[in-house]
Amino acid sequence: MNDQAAFVDRLGDSLRAKRLPLDAIPVIDMSPMLARKGKPRMARDIHAALANIGFMYVRGHGVDQALIDDAYRVAAAFFALPQADKDALNIEKSGVALHGYTPFFGENNDPGRSVDYKEIFDLGRTAADGQVRPFFGPTPWPPQLPEFRQVMERYHAAMLALARRLMGALALSLGLPEDHFAPMMQEPIGIQRLLHYPPQGRAEDDSLIGIGAHTDYGCLTILSQDDAGGLQVMNRDGDWIDAPPIAGTFVVNIGDMLQRLTNDVYLANLHRVINVSGRQRYSIPCFFDVDYDTVFTPLAGCVTADNPARYEPLVCGQHKWARYKAAYPHLHDS
Repeated sequence: MNDQAAFVDRLGDSLRAKRLPLDAIPVIDMSPMLARKGKPRMARDIHAALANIGFMYVRGHGVDQALIDDAYRVAAAFFALPQADKDALNIEKSGVALHGYTPFFGENNDPGRSVDYKEIFDLGRTAADGQVRPFFGPTPWPPQLPEFRQVMERYHAAMLALARRLMGALALSLGLPEDHFAPMMQEPIGIQRLLHYPPQGRAEDDSLIGIGAHTDYGCLTILSQDDAGGLQVMNRDGDWIDAPPIAGTFVVNIGDMLQRLTNDVYLANLHRVINVSGRQRYSIPCFFDVDYDTVFTPLAGCVTADNPARYEPLVCGQHKWARYKAAYPHLHDS
């Protein structure tokens, strides 16, 4: 059985029969979260998208386009810096905070199958108590670009606010009160990432692509992508479908933790990036999780006689940290 067939098969017959083999990712209007009307329909649309493909475009999200444009501008300026300037901010110097620059081939999402052709800058917040701990700590800002910090801190704050609204919308989509997840988001984990993919020829295989096939580790990913395209998502038939840029939207997908929380009702789906646009590609994902010590157990409403509990309780931050620790050699002894 190949990797794609194995991924489809692991859903199990009873769940797979309920999935729809979508050929396009649905577009969901999030404006009801701001306008306070129209929420039932929005919740139904979210449920259908996340149950069938695990991805959705969101519009009506409330994030200023000028701020998004500024983020792309400073991201391009950062990645255009001399290599020595970027290397001075190497992520390994931040320890467990995992903030800073990762050079080409420094992270691979599908090891043994592909090599990721991308470079990264990760930023985040300092913990309220000032302690450096997994995913919290100072960010090493580039001194050559004084505007970079200001723009990216504003952008990250906007993403955290949007993530909270999305978690409220997800609660509604699961038949829960809108504030169900609020107690779990007192000091949530938020990793703000900038990505740069050089152009490459059409890939004959998966050995060298922008990002190899993977599911995300945590709860939510909120992705802004430029107009170069290249994101692909696997549908239920095991086929890769394009997720082209749509102006005014973010791409939102759930990660492994929310699949566990929903007992496989919602799907953390395989996706990859291949930049065959012939030009530079930039994208800006935010990886959002609840508080580090939150224990995830399948929601009672997602456990039925036909779909018994599939997962043991798991601590959110510990799971995410284990995945990152495996990916970064400098953390192996931490």
